[in-house]
Amino acid sequence: MAEAFVGTWNLKESKDFDEYMKALGVGLATRKLGNMTKPTTIISLDGDTLTIKTQSTFKNTDLSCKLGQAFNETTADGRNVESIITIDDGKMVHIQKWDGKETTLVREVNSNNLTLTLTLGDVVCTRLYEKAE
Repeated sequence: MAEAFVGTWNLKESKDFDEYMKALGVGLATRKLGNMTKPTTIISLDGDTLTIKTQSTFKNTDLSCKLGQAFNETTADGRNVESIITIDDGKMVHIQKWDGKETTLVREVNSNNLTLTLTLGDVVCTRLYEKAE
């Protein structure tokens, strides 16, 4: 099922990303840059190893993990988190935990679109990506 997520995805639309970054504790200058960037996400799968690369003019991140196994991750905003990524009911669910906090990143594919829903407490951000040709 993870194969549905494989590809290159370009950000087309973002809603409430600034609120989400505020909830994470991201500073104003970084939030301004984050809101201006239109990242490309490249998802690949090699056996049970998942790789997610996010590229933008601001910052590039790269993570590799085995589905269903916890791993340590440094986020684009510099948080050191314990993460786990699973495929649940056709969705890619990425949970990050740090300092007693937890955020979820849920990716869903519908045809040539990928919706990323970021949730931290009451704050919900939606980012819509389109598959590159």
